[in-house]
Amino acid sequence: MITSVDNPRVKEVVRLRKGRERRRAGLFVAEGPREVERARAAELRIHATYFAPSLLAWDEGEEVDERVLRKMSYRAEPEGVLAVVEIPRRGLPPESTLLLVAVGIEKPGNLGAMVRTADAAGADALLVGDARSDPWSPNAIRASTGAVFTLPVVDVTAEDVARLPQRRVAATLGAATPHTREDYTGRTAFLVGPEDTGLSAAWRALADAEVEIPIQGATADSLNASAAAAVLLYEAVRQRADLAE
Repeated sequence: MITSVDNPRVKEVVRLRKGRERRRAGLFVAEGPREVERARAAELRIHATYFAPSLLAWDEGEEVDERVLRKMSYRAEPEGVLAVVEIPRRGLPPESTLLLVAVGIEKPGNLGAMVRTADAAGADALLVGDARSDPWSPNAIRASTGAVFTLPVVDVTAEDVARLPQRRVAATLGAATPHTREDYTGRTAFLVGPEDTGLSAAWRALADAEVEIPIQGATADSLNASAAAAVLLYEAVRQRADLAE
């Protein structure tokens, strides 16, 4: 059992809280039984597992003192187990018919929620442009409920998106076309930017069409990025289901 917070393996896990260390090592931390189980189910390469028997019975890994696990954990109240996992390297799936492009998303929780929504809607991948948050951060992983382990999440440039064969549809405040008036039954890539600034002119220039999600309330002037992504993706799901009937 590891009982010292100064153990090198403990320090390695703590370092992985920082994005630059995750990128350098090619590793992230899956924390909590749900996340660790889903990383295993996704057949990701797990480098090490640590658990505190006083908090949780676990079937494999290195036992650590509860105080040590609290030092290793990002969460204020750890659930008893965490794993050091290799970041999967995935490309864009061939013949993708539905993509979500998340541009300039600053909050990891928002990005993780977008991964979760894209996975739930049956999208083929989430593309991350102008990355300002890390899909492998603890908050993003938690918000994705582990969907980041299975859905391809691919860093892209504007040039990459410009070369996509899918029809590019940008969510834009003030667009003349409501989102329900466009056709998403063909190969489609939705471009969604941050709610405070929206997509920049350069990203909007890549779009084949711009649509607006109408806002009916008296106070709210926009949806957050993950909510906007959900509205668009599920409109595509609805249209495709109607076409199939």
